[in-house]
Amino acid sequence: MPDPDLHPFDPGRLASFADVLAGELPGTWRSIHHFPPTAEALAAVADRTWDLDLVAESLATHPPGHLAVLTREDGAQLVLLDRHDGRDGFLTAALAPEDLPAEAFRGIREPNGIALGDDPFLAAEMITGDLLARYEAAVAQVRVNAARLADPSGTELVHPSQPERLVLTWQSDGDLAASPATEAAAAILLANGFTHDERTGVYRLSGDDTAVQARAVRRAGSELAARGIATALAPPAAPPATTVSTPTPRPAKARAATGRSR
Repeated sequence: MPDPDLHPFDPGRLASFADVLAGELPGTWRSIHHFPPTAEALAAVADRTWDLDLVAESLATHPPGHLAVLTREDGAQLVLLDRHDGRDGFLTAALAPEDLPAEAFRGIREPNGIALGDDPFLAAEMITGDLLARYEAAVAQVRVNAARLADPSGTELVHPSQPERLVLTWQSDGDLAASPATEAAAAILLANGFTHDERTGVYRLSGDDTAVQARAVRRAGSELAARGIATALAPPAAPPATTVSTPTPRPAKARAATGRSR
């Protein structure tokens, strides 16, 4: 239960905030307020919270007396919690998809949650431009991993009706790069914000604004699929091994990790 000395326990406050927030987020969302959450609901939220930072720590140190879960029409979910640091506002994090194997999450960076103020309209902007963009990028990478697990040979990842597959490769600076094989695919990329490097022939999509990047990828993917072109996201290539010897760094002191890793 929240510490009344830090913040008054008011379940109606969180429920009202969640209802307004659900109406302001892009797409169709519904909000369910769990007061108090059943043991099953609390365990499911704790297990699926895709966070190794603020929200995971809050769940571990302050088991919530209530919480809200927001669900989008496509199944994406967010959990909303009270803060416990004496500040106004709430914490939110994405819940990991349930329809994907745990092994597919290996090596994927968690789209950690964020702190919100008391204004649900400003909160919706923060979630859309930050958390949801990172969540959707992470889910896309997990789905690529799941496809590879389903067919380790990689020969059946593209349906016979999709003779071409366009791979979008994450770059170290957050950009996406692609080398389309056809003029039609190249035109779709250009129409959705990619720029063409005449020297290398590579098409790049800036990662400066992750929300814009995520929307561009979704639009491009839909248009490419309509032309029978499958898309896939790939991690950046590993850097080449170096033969230059470097001093062995002193081991850092171990620090206890909070939260959960998939």
